[in-house]
Amino acid sequence: MSDIIKAELAESAGVIQSIDPLMIEKIADVLTKVIRKGNKIIFMGNGGSSADAQHIAAEFTGKYLFDRPPMSAISLSAIAPMSAIGNDYSFDLVFKRQVLAHARKGDAVVGLSTSGNSKNIIEAFNAAKEIGAITISFTGPGGSMKDMVDHALIIQSKATPRVQEGYFVAGHIICGMVERNMFGQKAAFIDRDDTINKDVPHCDAPSKLILYDGVPASIKKLNDAGYLVILVTNQSGIARGKFSEDMLSAIHTKMTDEIKKAGGRIDDIFFCPHHPDDGCGCRKPETGMGVAAVSKHKIDTKRSFMIGNSDADMEFGKRLGCTSIKVDDKFTFNDAVDKILGS
Repeated sequence: MSDIIKAELAESAGVIQSIDPLMIEKIADVLTKVIRKGNKIIFMGNGGSSADAQHIAAEFTGKYLFDRPPMSAISLSAIAPMSAIGNDYSFDLVFKRQVLAHARKGDAVVGLSTSGNSKNIIEAFNAAKEIGAITISFTGPGGSMKDMVDHALIIQSKATPRVQEGYFVAGHIICGMVERNMFGQKAAFIDRDDTINKDVPHCDAPSKLILYDGVPASIKKLNDAGYLVILVTNQSGIARGKFSEDMLSAIHTKMTDEIKKAGGRIDDIFFCPHHPDDGCGCRKPETGMGVAAVSKHKIDTKRSFMIGNSDADMEFGKRLGCTSIKVDDKFTFNDAVDKILGS
């Protein structure tokens, strides 16, 4: 029996991993624009998809991962209008009538259908298009719905449970992205060695870390402009036995104390202790440190920056969705901060 359970878990994980991340990002961006313009998101679905539509709508109006103002979203699955319209007209019209009542130009109408052929959702999409609403479908690979909407999220499975699991996970991710886009914090991710201080190979003592001139004041400028300042640094010296995590903490205490003297602050520090050959997910350009920071601090990466001196730093920032700025002897960290702040 355990093998059957493992097989189902593996199948579900495989389907979820096959979802197109670019389409998730596109839909999140579209819904962000809808909310920013003061419009609303309308969700609809039948059966299990009805419950999913209600769940996602509730997370927009309530919260997903952190406290923030409500975002306008409704589900069309309330029992009274569904039963009344179904009884007085036709079940095929239960969503169309409500779309005609609630949707306005610029709203987003999102239909969830595992088959992609739910007639009542297709009727509602046709009405939404006439109104000038944006149409978005969450479906499996079949059906006509994906071909009639503005944006189609397709879950590549013919099994109804897998499709529902896939678009529910996607719905959660999209909600989280819109939440961060609307209310997340902006951040400046910064590298350490040869970015804010002269690189000392495997720096193993606080006395060896010397900040470049002007760095504490520049960090204060970022603080004052509302940016979180997040240090992300590869420190393979730990894996190589050159120094301990306690020593790294002491080095960073010295660094943060110097920055505090100028009135600035480092909001958080993330480091990778692994050897380059370990194949970890946190050594830049891998994004493990950044993903952890985004989750912890609810960061909107589209309004954030990565400042570093290496190609790995630039790739790290790009993969997170930040604007990456490379520094060197001629274009310093202080210059990068001035560029960010428009000085």
